[in-house]
Amino acid sequence: MTEFATRQIQAGYVPGTPQNSAVPPIYQTAAYEFASLADAADLFALRAAGNLYSRNASPTQQILEERVAALEGGTTAVAVASGQAAVAVTLLALVGRGGHIVAAAQLYGGTVDLLQETFDDFGIPVTFVDQDDPDAWRAAIRPETRVLFAESIANPIAQVLDIRAVADIAHAAGVPLVIDNTVGTPYLVRPGEHGADFVVHSATKFLGGHGTSLGGVVVDLGTFDFGREPGRWPQFTEPYARIGDFALWDRFGSGQAFAALVKSKYVHDLGPSLSPFNAWQILQGIETLDLRVSRQSGTALEIARHLQEHPAVATVHHPGLEGNRWHSLAQRYLPRGGPSVFSFDLAVAEDSETDTRVARVIDALKVIRLVANIGDARSLVNHPASMTHSHLTADQRASAGISFTTIRLSAGLEDPGDLIADLDSALALA
Repeated sequence: MTEFATRQIQAGYVPGTPQNSAVPPIYQTAAYEFASLADAADLFALRAAGNLYSRNASPTQQILEERVAALEGGTTAVAVASGQAAVAVTLLALVGRGGHIVAAAQLYGGTVDLLQETFDDFGIPVTFVDQDDPDAWRAAIRPETRVLFAESIANPIAQVLDIRAVADIAHAAGVPLVIDNTVGTPYLVRPGEHGADFVVHSATKFLGGHGTSLGGVVVDLGTFDFGREPGRWPQFTEPYARIGDFALWDRFGSGQAFAALVKSKYVHDLGPSLSPFNAWQILQGIETLDLRVSRQSGTALEIARHLQEHPAVATVHHPGLEGNRWHSLAQRYLPRGGPSVFSFDLAVAEDSETDTRVARVIDALKVIRLVANIGDARSLVNHPASMTHSHLTADQRASAGISFTTIRLSAGLEDPGDLIADLDSALALA
């Protein structure tokens, strides 16, 4: 018999023992035991697939990746610590050295911060364009452009992107289109069906749905051919020096090479790892995704129609409303319903009292919570100009359709009548 210190560490568990759990288990481990040194060497050299170290992935995370890839109609996925991390590693992997990004001006404020400041620090230039202007997209593309990036439904004004039009522009230039589908969700819209090549999600939002766990996912839809112009994509088509004398595109091919690069380089080096527990919680949320999104979508449209008639509201930005600029695009791309994240502008003049009036309305809400999140089971409110988009310049906010009177709402799963009554009570103070 082994001694006490050995037993307290090793007794009762044999690595690799199969179990029959009906629900994906949490593999809460930092590392994995290898069968042999040769087995370990093969894993580190990417000659074999398997569990290497939880900074790269865990079995629980891999289930999440396969599930989200299936929902988006993709081939592979990579899960990371947050939606922001998913955007960052995706664009870093695609842009490579000396590359350039063209991005929509109508983006979540934190994404704008990443692109215009941190990427600039990295020496990666980004050109922002009006997402509704095809000529602006085309004019911004340079020989060194490597990716076009936009949101399927923009946060917070709920502009619906003409995904097919932008995808065609990207492909004519020989570059992929990356779509942030966080607000859209794979239940309402699958960007790959309209020409997108990669899809990113903040899994913190609708995929998880409970507001407890950060996470992000990028899905490779397997549609972009990096081998068509190998000189533009050396990170995929030239020998991968850190691993061995082979190119990722040759070894893994379409739909696989991107994930191999992201995990073995950007997640490995920068460390935005998703914890197994968070992966497990997001998996639980995904099981009710369609039910939640359907209800939230219907509630949001009911609220939007009510607010449209309210005397204290100047404008409601919801593409499900007739007369909205993006209504026809919503009908084309969102047949299952519109977004549950949208905004409205108070009918008050922008003057020295604007902040006070906006604060009076937001602070009076009792059922709807003031939280910097969306896609939660709870209904949430936010003031973009002083919160999520506060780092943007006045011109940037204006180009994104945001004013100081704009209030963002994320409809939850509460009774719609209670939410409308809460808004009416608060708006009476505007």
